[in-house]
Amino acid sequence: MIVARHNWTKEEILDIYNKPLMELLYEAATIHRQHHDPNVVQVSTLLSIKTGGCSEDCGYCPQAARYHTDIEGNDLMSVQHVKAQALRAKTSGSSRVCMGAAWRNVKDGPEFDQVLEMVRTINKMDMEVCCTLGMLTENQAKRLAEAGLYAYNHNLDTSEDYYKDVISTRAFEDRLETIDNVRKSNVTVCSGGIIGMGEALEDRAGMLVALSSLNPQPESVPINALVAVEGTPMEDMEPVSIWEMIRMVATTRIVMPETQVRLSAGRTEMSREGQAMCFFAGANSIFAGDKLLTTPNPDVNEDMEMFKLLGLNPQKPFTKISQPKTVEAKDSELQPLGEKPKWSRPEHTIERNEVAKQKSKLVAKE
Repeated sequence: MIVARHNWTKEEILDIYNKPLMELLYEAATIHRQHHDPNVVQVSTLLSIKTGGCSEDCGYCPQAARYHTDIEGNDLMSVQHVKAQALRAKTSGSSRVCMGAAWRNVKDGPEFDQVLEMVRTINKMDMEVCCTLGMLTENQAKRLAEAGLYAYNHNLDTSEDYYKDVISTRAFEDRLETIDNVRKSNVTVCSGGIIGMGEALEDRAGMLVALSSLNPQPESVPINALVAVEGTPMEDMEPVSIWEMIRMVATTRIVMPETQVRLSAGRTEMSREGQAMCFFAGANSIFAGDKLLTTPNPDVNEDMEMFKLLGLNPQKPFTKISQPKTVEAKDSELQPLGEKPKWSRPEHTIERNEVAKQKSKLVAKE
């Protein structure tokens, strides 16, 4: 068994990434089989519980309020609506529901209390619950854990060096601080990134250095291919090739052997053969459903047909870590602290983000 390392260098990871493909695949597949069942893939459903209107300026995101996209915003969903969606996902074979809210950070109050009730509801359906709500404090992470949260997603997105070319409204350190806050609770960490945003190979390696250096390493790492959305600063980015995705998945598997590697955004552009090679290279999780928050995703029936063709089986919930207990709101020993943390707002500007913002203003005037 390969033991997880926390001292990978960028040069070592680049050497792995650039290996002859067959050698890379063989090494990744071998390590994958040492730590995971190669015929089991977790199926998760990603649900946007609050869409659009985000104050951040992430260059890849159609939910940023400053860009003009075709995304229809919606207020926070009701608990009953979320429960119905979770039941539908469970029936379709998902073992995890990931709830995303387009917030910069979590704020104590009625909306967060509503999210906590969503967590309680889904956990009691014997499904793993994941949330991605932006930055959060230690107390907020512990309240989520108390409600029964299984995982918290907070992607690093890219390397620390390239981060400032993607986002100017928060700092890379804010991501690490939030992950640290999650680690102070019993919630597992889900953190990965996006390739195809104009970054260099060194940046992909740098992101894996940052993720693998975390101790413990994230329990799951999503690898996303950029979905270029019209109106965003990255609307003209060329799609990454399937070979880049395969190499990134394989490298992630070698660097983080015990982690679940999630084949995430961009699957609509991948053939079944391409996805099969990603599974062979070590991917053992996908997001199912017709959308990933706001971007297209293969139909769940198509995924089940692919699973049948490849002889893959959906992973059962709580296979890796036991199910957390849910504490009802009335029995909670944790109270909202009304915190107002000073999350970073860097001073720099990103030219392409500013151009997209100005275009949005012109469209609004028309």
